Amino acid sequence: MRKEKVAILIPCYNEELGVAKVIEKIPYQALEANGFEARVIVIDNNSTDRTAEVAASMGVHVITEKAKGKGNAMRTGFASIERDIAYVTMLDGDNTYDPGEMLRLIEPLKSGFCDVVIGSRLGGRVTKDAFKAQNRFVNKLYTSLVRRFYGANITDVLSGFFAWRGDVVIGMRDHLQSGGFSIEMEMISKMVKLNYAIYSVPITYSVREGETKIESLKDGVKIIMTFSSNLFWVPSESLVTAQILQGTGHRILTQSLI
Repeated sequence: MRKEKVAILIPCYNEELGVAKVIEKIPYQALEANGFEARVIVIDNNSTDRTAEVAASMGVHVITEKAKGKGNAMRTGFASIERDIAYVTMLDGDNTYDPGEMLRLIEPLKSGFCDVVIGSRLGGRVTKDAFKAQNRFVNKLYTSLVRRFYGANITDVLSGFFAWRGDVVIGMRDHLQSGGFSIEMEMISKMVKLNYAIYSVPITYSVREGETKIESLKDGVKIIMTFSSNLFWVPSESLVTAQILQGTGHRILTQSLI
């Protein structure tokens, strides 16, 4: 029986303390038992520590994106996705998310329930000191805004744990522009506009390894600006047409385009 390929993207900037633990926890045997073949891709965001070296020593594929910022790293990771990839997952390299819960995110995609799954910390299990009160409040605020103004039935818009069908990533990636931590907000808001079905599943969230890279005020402003600007965003008709001709169009075909 031919196995379906799953690409596991791990964006990293100075995550030498966490990346090996993340890779070790990937449920290779469970994935294989369920008919999947895992391909792990670490996107090293021009780290100044041993992140790339540690990841390479674990036997995974490492690619480098020199332009600093999580969005830049993720867009490089998305560009590496080939057409034979059935599913794509993404999680951070700081060991906050549990790779062992990956199948929980993939199952709704495989069953045809939806196109995209987001791991929800707000609806899941958070270990002590993993989620600061101010971060939880801001996340709840952004989530309520997205639910209200975009009509998205999700419970955590700033999660770093995603799963997509491979064709969804291919259909989405050329629309993305964010270079930093606003990438999650951009992905969610534009996937809604592209008419992809998005839902959340509860996950575990733990204390990170190493220091956070988020600058709360600066990144918070960029996130809310992304939220606001994408309220009026529509996909480029020429880009969607090109995707359709290449066989990557999805339900965006049914959407009225300007």
